[in-house]
Amino acid sequence: MSFDLADKRALVTGASRGIGRAIALAYAAAGADVAILARNADLLGEVAGQIEDLGRRAVVATADIMDPQATRAAVSESIAQLGGLDVLVNNAGGNSFSIPVAQMRMSGWEKTMRLNVDSLVHITQEAMPALAEGGGTIINVSSVAGLRGAPTMAHYGASKAAVISLTQSLAIETAWMGVRVNALVPGWIETDLTDFLRANEDAERGTLSRVPMQRWGRVEEIAEPAVFLASSASSFMTGQVLVVDGGLSSMP
Repeated sequence: MSFDLADKRALVTGASRGIGRAIALAYAAAGADVAILARNADLLGEVAGQIEDLGRRAVVATADIMDPQATRAAVSESIAQLGGLDVLVNNAGGNSFSIPVAQMRMSGWEKTMRLNVDSLVHITQEAMPALAEGGGTIINVSSVAGLRGAPTMAHYGASKAAVISLTQSLAIETAWMGVRVNALVPGWIETDLTDFLRANEDAERGTLSRVPMQRWGRVEEIAEPAVFLASSASSFMTGQVLVVDGGLSSMP
Protein backbone atom coordinates (compact mmCIF):
# COMPACT_ATOMS: atom_id res chain seq x y z
CA MET A 1 0.00 0.00 0.00
CA SER A 2 1.20 3.51 -0.75
CA PHE A 3 0.13 6.85 0.65
CA ASP A 4 2.46 8.58 -1.78
CA LEU A 5 0.94 11.37 -3.89
CA ALA A 6 4.10 12.13 -5.84
CA ASP A 7 3.38 14.18 -8.97
CA LYS A 8 -0.38 14.10 -8.38
CA ARG A 9 -2.31 17.29 -9.11
CA ALA A 10 -4.94 18.23 -6.54
CA LEU A 11 -7.55 20.94 -6.15
CA VAL A 12 -8.76 21.70 -2.63
CA THR A 13 -11.66 24.09 -2.06
CA GLY A 14 -12.07 26.06 1.14
CA ALA A 15 -8.30 25.79 1.53
CA SER A 16 -7.55 29.11 3.19
CA ARG A 17 -8.06 27.78 6.73
CA GLY A 18 -9.08 24.87 8.92
CA ILE A 19 -9.59 21.43 7.42
CA GLY A 20 -9.07 22.57 3.83
CA ARG A 21 -5.75 24.20 4.63
CA ALA A 22 -4.59 21.10 6.51
CA ILE A 23 -5.54 18.84 3.60
CA ALA A 24 -3.74 21.06 1.08
CA LEU A 25 -0.56 21.01 3.16
CA ALA A 26 -0.79 17.26 3.77
CA TYR A 27 -1.12 16.67 0.03
CA ALA A 28 1.94 18.81 -0.66
CA ALA A 29 3.89 16.94 2.01
CA ALA A 30 2.89 13.69 0.29
CA GLY A 31 4.25 14.96 -3.03
CA ALA A 32 1.30 16.61 -4.81
CA ASP A 33 1.07 19.94 -6.56
CA VAL A 34 -1.96 21.72 -5.14
CA ALA A 35 -4.45 24.30 -6.40
CA ILE A 36 -6.14 26.05 -3.49
CA LEU A 37 -9.50 27.78 -3.88
CA ALA A 38 -11.24 30.14 -1.45
CA ARG A 39 -12.40 33.76 -1.14
CA ASN A 40 -9.55 35.26 0.88
CA ALA A 41 -6.56 35.92 -1.36
CA ASP A 42 -4.27 36.93 1.52
CA LEU A 43 -4.87 33.71 3.46
CA LEU A 44 -4.49 31.66 0.28
CA GLY A 45 -1.17 33.38 -0.34
CA GLU A 46 0.05 32.22 3.07
CA VAL A 47 -0.99 28.63 2.35
CA ALA A 48 0.63 28.79 -1.09
CA GLY A 49 3.89 29.85 0.53
CA GLN A 50 3.75 26.88 2.89
CA ILE A 51 3.08 24.51 -0.02
CA GLU A 52 6.08 25.90 -1.90
CA ASP A 53 8.22 25.55 1.24
CA LEU A 54 7.41 21.83 1.03
CA GLY A 55 8.89 21.79 -2.47
CA ARG A 56 5.62 21.56 -4.38
CA ARG A 57 3.83 23.89 -6.77
CA ALA A 58 0.88 25.97 -5.54
CA VAL A 59 -1.84 27.48 -7.71
CA VAL A 60 -4.03 30.13 -6.08
CA ALA A 61 -7.64 30.48 -7.23
CA THR A 62 -9.86 33.14 -5.66
CA ALA A 63 -13.62 32.75 -5.95
CA ASP A 64 -16.82 32.82 -3.90
CA ILE A 65 -18.38 29.38 -4.33
CA MET A 66 -21.82 31.00 -4.07
CA ASP A 67 -21.10 32.48 -7.52
CA PRO A 68 -21.38 29.58 -10.00
CA GLN A 69 -19.77 31.37 -12.95
CA ALA A 70 -16.80 32.63 -10.96
CA THR A 71 -16.34 29.22 -9.33
CA ARG A 72 -16.43 27.32 -12.61
CA ALA A 73 -13.94 29.77 -14.13
CA ALA A 74 -11.60 29.40 -11.13
CA VAL A 75 -11.74 25.60 -11.34
CA SER A 76 -11.08 25.64 -15.08
CA GLU A 77 -8.12 28.00 -14.69
CA SER A 78 -6.70 25.94 -11.82
CA ILE A 79 -6.81 22.77 -13.91
CA ALA A 80 -5.17 24.56 -16.83
CA GLN A 81 -2.33 25.82 -14.62
CA LEU A 82 -1.81 22.41 -13.03
CA GLY A 83 -1.82 20.76 -16.43
CA GLY A 84 -4.60 18.36 -15.46
CA LEU A 85 -6.27 17.06 -12.31
CA ASP A 86 -5.97 13.84 -10.31
CA VAL A 87 -7.67 14.71 -7.02
CA LEU A 88 -10.60 17.00 -6.21
CA VAL A 89 -11.46 17.78 -2.59
CA ASN A 90 -14.84 19.46 -2.21
CA ASN A 91 -14.27 20.89 1.25
CA ALA A 92 -15.73 24.41 1.02
CA GLY A 93 -19.02 24.94 2.83
CA GLY A 94 -20.34 25.76 6.26
CA ASN A 95 -23.19 26.98 8.38
CA SER A 96 -23.95 30.48 9.60
CA PHE A 97 -27.00 30.06 11.85
CA SER A 98 -28.87 27.78 14.22
CA ILE A 99 -32.67 27.81 14.50
CA PRO A 100 -35.60 25.35 14.71
CA VAL A 101 -37.21 24.42 11.39
CA ALA A 102 -40.53 26.02 12.36
CA GLN A 103 -38.85 29.41 12.71
CA MET A 104 -36.41 29.15 9.83
CA ARG A 105 -36.73 31.47 6.86
CA MET A 106 -36.62 29.69 3.51
CA SER A 107 -33.93 32.11 2.36
CA GLY A 108 -31.64 30.61 5.02
CA TRP A 109 -32.45 27.08 3.88
CA GLU A 110 -31.80 27.94 0.24
CA LYS A 111 -28.51 29.72 1.03
CA THR A 112 -27.26 26.68 2.94
CA MET A 113 -28.14 24.36 0.07
CA ARG A 114 -26.40 26.62 -2.45
CA LEU A 115 -23.32 26.77 -0.25
CA ASN A 116 -22.99 23.09 0.64
CA VAL A 117 -24.65 21.23 -2.25
CA ASP A 118 -25.09 23.36 -5.37
CA SER A 119 -21.49 24.63 -5.27
CA LEU A 120 -20.20 21.06 -5.03
CA VAL A 121 -22.14 20.13 -8.16
CA HIS A 122 -20.80 23.13 -10.11
CA ILE A 123 -17.21 22.34 -9.10
CA THR A 124 -17.54 18.62 -9.81
CA GLN A 125 -19.11 19.16 -13.22
CA GLU A 126 -16.31 21.52 -14.22
CA ALA A 127 -13.59 19.18 -12.96
CA MET A 128 -14.99 15.87 -14.21
CA PRO A 129 -13.52 15.87 -17.74
CA ALA A 130 -10.01 16.35 -16.36
CA LEU A 131 -10.51 13.74 -13.63
CA ALA A 132 -11.81 11.22 -16.16
CA GLU A 133 -8.68 11.56 -18.30
CA GLY A 134 -6.50 9.78 -15.77
CA GLY A 135 -8.93 8.01 -13.46
CA GLY A 136 -9.00 10.61 -10.73
CA THR A 137 -10.43 10.78 -7.25
CA ILE A 138 -13.11 12.97 -5.65
CA ILE A 139 -13.35 13.46 -1.90
CA ASN A 140 -16.47 15.23 -0.65
CA VAL A 141 -16.26 16.57 2.90
CA SER A 142 -19.54 16.06 4.73
CA SER A 143 -20.28 16.15 8.49
CA VAL A 144 -21.62 13.94 11.26
CA ALA A 145 -24.61 16.30 11.17
CA GLY A 146 -25.52 14.55 7.92
CA LEU A 147 -25.63 11.12 9.57
CA ARG A 148 -28.30 11.73 12.21
CA GLY A 149 -30.72 14.35 13.52
CA ALA A 150 -29.28 17.83 13.97
CA PRO A 151 -31.81 19.83 16.03
CA THR A 152 -31.70 23.59 15.30
CA MET A 153 -29.33 22.81 12.42
CA ALA A 154 -31.65 20.76 10.21
CA HIS A 155 -30.73 22.89 7.19
CA TYR A 156 -27.03 22.11 7.66
CA GLY A 157 -27.61 18.43 8.45
CA ALA A 158 -29.83 18.02 5.40
CA SER A 159 -27.23 19.64 3.15
CA LYS A 160 -24.48 17.38 4.47
CA ALA A 161 -26.73 14.30 4.13
CA ALA A 162 -27.23 15.37 0.52
CA VAL A 163 -23.44 15.43 0.08
CA ILE A 164 -23.25 11.80 1.22
CA SER A 165 -26.08 10.73 -1.09
CA LEU A 166 -24.53 12.65 -3.99
CA THR A 167 -21.20 10.98 -3.28
CA GLN A 168 -22.71 7.51 -3.53
CA SER A 169 -24.59 8.30 -6.74
CA LEU A 170 -21.50 9.88 -8.33
CA ALA A 171 -19.42 6.86 -7.38
CA ILE A 172 -21.75 4.57 -9.32
CA GLU A 173 -21.97 6.93 -12.29
CA THR A 174 -18.19 7.37 -12.63
CA ALA A 175 -16.74 3.99 -11.68
CA TRP A 176 -16.70 2.85 -15.31
CA MET A 177 -14.35 5.72 -16.20
CA GLY A 178 -11.97 4.93 -13.34
CA VAL A 179 -13.00 7.84 -11.15
CA ARG A 180 -13.44 7.07 -7.44
CA VAL A 181 -15.73 9.16 -5.22
CA ASN A 182 -15.80 8.95 -1.43
CA ALA A 183 -17.10 11.07 1.43
CA LEU A 184 -14.98 12.14 4.39
CA VAL A 185 -17.10 12.85 7.46
CA PRO A 186 -15.48 14.84 10.29
CA GLY A 187 -16.93 15.10 13.77
CA TRP A 188 -16.25 18.03 16.11
CA ILE A 189 -12.92 19.46 14.95
CA GLU A 190 -10.89 22.23 16.55
CA THR A 191 -11.13 25.02 13.96
CA ASP A 192 -12.20 28.64 14.00
CA LEU A 193 -15.67 27.47 12.94
CA THR A 194 -16.11 25.82 16.35
CA ASP A 195 -14.51 28.62 18.37
CA PHE A 196 -17.93 29.69 19.63
CA LEU A 197 -18.40 26.33 21.35
CA ARG A 198 -14.95 26.21 22.90
CA ALA A 199 -15.37 29.77 24.20
CA ASN A 200 -18.33 28.70 26.35
CA GLU A 201 -17.44 26.18 29.06
CA ASP A 202 -20.97 24.76 29.31
CA ALA A 203 -21.32 24.49 25.53
CA GLU A 204 -17.95 22.77 25.24
CA ARG A 205 -18.76 20.34 28.05
CA GLY A 206 -22.10 19.49 26.46
CA THR A 207 -20.54 19.00 23.05
CA LEU A 208 -17.73 16.73 24.24
CA SER A 209 -20.05 14.73 26.50
CA ARG A 210 -21.33 13.02 23.34
CA VAL A 211 -17.82 12.20 22.06
CA PRO A 212 -16.50 8.91 23.50
CA MET A 213 -12.89 10.06 23.10
CA GLN A 214 -13.80 13.18 25.14
CA ARG A 215 -11.82 15.67 23.08
CA TRP A 216 -11.85 17.80 19.96
CA GLY A 217 -10.42 16.40 16.78
CA ARG A 218 -7.41 18.10 15.19
CA VAL A 219 -7.37 19.20 11.56
CA GLU A 220 -4.41 16.88 10.95
CA GLU A 221 -6.62 13.96 11.98
CA ILE A 222 -8.88 14.77 9.03
CA ALA A 223 -6.07 15.61 6.60
CA GLU A 224 -4.35 12.25 6.97
CA PRO A 225 -7.50 10.23 6.09
CA ALA A 226 -7.86 12.61 3.12
CA VAL A 227 -4.39 11.56 1.98
CA PHE A 228 -5.44 7.92 2.30
CA LEU A 229 -8.56 8.49 0.16
CA ALA A 230 -6.49 10.27 -2.50
CA SER A 231 -3.79 7.61 -2.64
CA SER A 232 -3.50 4.15 -4.14
CA ALA A 233 -3.92 2.72 -0.63
CA SER A 234 -7.68 3.18 -1.14
CA SER A 235 -7.72 2.03 -4.77
CA PHE A 236 -10.68 -0.36 -4.29
CA MET A 237 -12.80 2.13 -2.35
CA THR A 238 -15.57 4.13 -3.97
CA GLY A 239 -18.98 5.27 -2.79
CA GLN A 240 -17.84 4.95 0.82
CA VAL A 241 -18.36 7.16 3.85
CA LEU A 242 -15.25 7.46 6.03
CA VAL A 243 -16.25 8.82 9.44
CA VAL A 244 -13.59 10.44 11.63
CA ASP A 245 -15.42 11.65 14.73
CA GLY A 246 -13.93 10.19 17.90
CA GLY A 247 -16.82 7.76 18.17
CA LEU A 248 -19.61 10.38 18.15
CA SER A 249 -21.70 8.67 15.47
CA SER A 250 -21.61 5.39 17.43
CA MET A 251 -23.35 6.92 20.43
CA PRO A 252 -27.00 5.86 21.02
